Amino acid sequence: MIFVVRLFPRSRKRRATIVVVLLGYTLLMTFGGCADRLILYPSTGPLRLAGTDRFEVPVAGARPVEVWVARSEGASGREPEAFALEFIGNASRAEYMAAAAAAEWGGRPVEVWSVNYPGYGGSPGPARLASIAPAALAAYDALKSRAGTRPIFLTGQSLGTTAALHVAANRPVAGMVLASPPPLRDMILKRFGWWNLWLLAGPVAMNVPAPLDSLRNAPKVTAPAVFVLTGKDTVVPLKYQSKVADAYRGPTRYVRRADAEHNDLLESPAATEYQAALDWLWDQAVRLSPTTARVAAGSSEE
Repeated sequence: MIFVVRLFPRSRKRRATIVVVLLGYTLLMTFGGCADRLILYPSTGPLRLAGTDRFEVPVAGARPVEVWVARSEGASGREPEAFALEFIGNASRAEYMAAAAAAEWGGRPVEVWSVNYPGYGGSPGPARLASIAPAALAAYDALKSRAGTRPIFLTGQSLGTTAALHVAANRPVAGMVLASPPPLRDMILKRFGWWNLWLLAGPVAMNVPAPLDSLRNAPKVTAPAVFVLTGKDTVVPLKYQSKVADAYRGPTRYVRRADAEHNDLLESPAATEYQAALDWLWDQAVRLSPTTARVAAGSSEE
């Protein structure tokens, strides 16, 4: 008797299931690794701005990342009363954002640390989504050793908000400033999945690391936050930004820029609203803090 071994089951339904599984696996292997190249847009050219200082922060199990430091006008010649850890947007650089964020804090005495993720600026290594979260936590831990008991704010724009929310979900923070926050996995699937029947969007979304899932992290954070929402954003449409803001569990203030695109500069009247929101955040975290009151008293006696 001759036995014939069939490569596929007789049932068409079972054959179709195997084909779909194999196709999905192939797409995952083919396009999953492309998530970094499809999402990240790093730059590495040399850059330095006056008034900023550079140093490196060690990252466990990886190469160090560079941090750029600048002080607000209010912290010129005196110890800062608070610190801000700035996480850059996708195509941005820490050198720019350290100076820009320091200017935004104005007369409030703040020292700003801005992080270049691995593969950005002078931070060595390839640019990988998976390397952002560990670098963000390492930067926070280094800043915490400098800040002591003084308040630490986390600030970020676009991609940077995913890092900020990851840190806030795992470390104590005084407050948040989050501009145009994307829910990466959700947005990739729902915005880009339809035209490729989710065969490309699915593997790319699956390769967004869980630590950067803002819809998971936002409900874990109870610190006060300022959300800056850009109403005509074609990079992160408003409905996706709103999902992150709605999931957030801390006290919130909103600066709604109804006519703003993703990278539009902050101008009046939104700039005035933004400064009022920072005043609210400062009141929540700094003016009510006994530690910063002692720092301020010490500075005035010098």
